[in-house]
Amino acid sequence: MVQGKYNFSLHYFNNGFAHLISKGIVMTENVQGLSEKFCDAAENFIKLVGHIVMWSNGLLILIIILQVILRYGFGHGMVTLEELQWHLYALGIMMGASYALVTDSHIRVDIIQANMSQKWKDRWELFGIFFLLLPFALIIFHQSLDFVYESFRVNESSVAPLGLPFRWIIKGVIPLSFALLILATIARAIRILNSMHKGISDGNR
Repeated sequence: MVQGKYNFSLHYFNNGFAHLISKGIVMTENVQGLSEKFCDAAENFIKLVGHIVMWSNGLLILIIILQVILRYGFGHGMVTLEELQWHLYALGIMMGASYALVTDSHIRVDIIQANMSQKWKDRWELFGIFFLLLPFALIIFHQSLDFVYESFRVNESSVAPLGLPFRWIIKGVIPLSFALLILATIARAIRILNSMHKGISDGNR
């Protein structure tokens, strides 16, 4: 009788423990599913912004051609066009950083990483994200807010007599581009963590 009760209790405990484990696995999978949706939404948004901003490169080429024609064909360049070139160039570079990270098209220095296993490559990249890229992006974003506000407060414009007004607009690209870079960095880190967790679960790493 005692043995039967013991077996029943043990069976009930094992079933309950297995149920908790399976429930925890399901919750983990749900969290991973939500995080993947967040990453997809963030990366798709960044790609959309990148595809829009990339048209500024075409405009930049046209302005350069026009400036060359005016300067060397008519002997009279325009300060406005020259400054607009700088602004468009800055826009493409700044906004392109997050796009490059999302599409993994940025330049890598793989001297150390090249000979690592995939597990250590992921760890190495997470180290770079959490200790180098993310702190740098957060600092620049935070510091640039006052920089842009002060420019807006004094209505800063070009020091050139015929230069562009509203200098705060191009300066506003700094916090905006770094906000997108932070978003891209977080999405990248989440994808790596999910990949590592999946690899551990599957026993592939």
